[in-house]
Amino acid sequence: MTEQDLNTETVQSTSTNGGSRSLLRRFSAQREFIMLLVIVAFAIIMALSSPIFLTWLNIEAILMALTVEATIAIGMVVLLISGGLDLSVGSTLAFAGVVAGLVLTSLGLGAIPAIFIGLLAALGVGLVNGVLVSKLKINPFITTLGTMITVRGLVLILANGRAILNLPDSFKEIGQGRMMGIQYPIFVLLVLVIGGDLLLRYSRFFRQSYYIGGNEDAARLSGINVDLIKILYYSLAALLAGAAGLMLTARFGSASLTVGNGVELRVITACIIGGASLSGGEGSVLGAFLGALFMGMLANALNLLGVDVYYQSFFTGLILILAVVFSVLNDRRKLSRS
Repeated sequence: MTEQDLNTETVQSTSTNGGSRSLLRRFSAQREFIMLLVIVAFAIIMALSSPIFLTWLNIEAILMALTVEATIAIGMVVLLISGGLDLSVGSTLAFAGVVAGLVLTSLGLGAIPAIFIGLLAALGVGLVNGVLVSKLKINPFITTLGTMITVRGLVLILANGRAILNLPDSFKEIGQGRMMGIQYPIFVLLVLVIGGDLLLRYSRFFRQSYYIGGNEDAARLSGINVDLIKILYYSLAALLAGAAGLMLTARFGSASLTVGNGVELRVITACIIGGASLSGGEGSVLGAFLGALFMGMLANALNLLGVDVYYQSFFTGLILILAVVFSVLNDRRKLSRS
């Protein structure tokens, strides 16, 4: 072998190694990849700590709990990417369930009209949020905090302060029925996550959220109808919260007035853990789902390990603080580089 051949082989080897390292860096830079590694490591540790953790019954319990928060997280991450926020999703969840319950019990209508009217009620909350934020330029935090309190009060008024019980079997089948041994809400969640992730990555309509969150003024100048899109995003977030509320109501067979309390903070935490930024312009549906999955696994693990339920709120708050700190530091690092 000549010296020239040796040099050529060295260059090719260096190029291959450099390409491999570059590929690895790109993978590790993706928050979804990091979250997946954390989830796998956490599952292994818990499997060694508790033989129940990886049984199908426990996995199904985690996924069923996930159907609420991960469904809402799909709409929330779109809002966060576009620079928005919705604190009223928990109240909207309860509102949709109570409205559907009243349609079923007081009006005597069937499951399909109840679902339609319940989703319509949730959509109304989203439209109010969207108009107040986009047209009146009210801060999203203040706007959705106000609607959160207002809608929760409306729930109490409509139900006269009592849970709505004895819902018909045709409606309960939505949350309790099974296909191939798996409950329906899990299939709904998988469809929403896969469809939502593909749309956010490849749909022009949803891709606009990154432009709006990155620089709203520039997005307007480029011809994007920012106000209309914001209204539609808030409507979508409320609609998904309503869908989660209907699945939860059907699962328990009753419309609770207190359901959804604190869910907005857990959802926001999941989105930030999954890569969304409070500054806007970053995030993905897959990342939000993985963040929600991690939070669900953590809550389940604490229960299996016998940790007091009150500590779960403590850990949720602590994780939220750490996630926000990490997000802020990451934003500052990017600004310093630019």
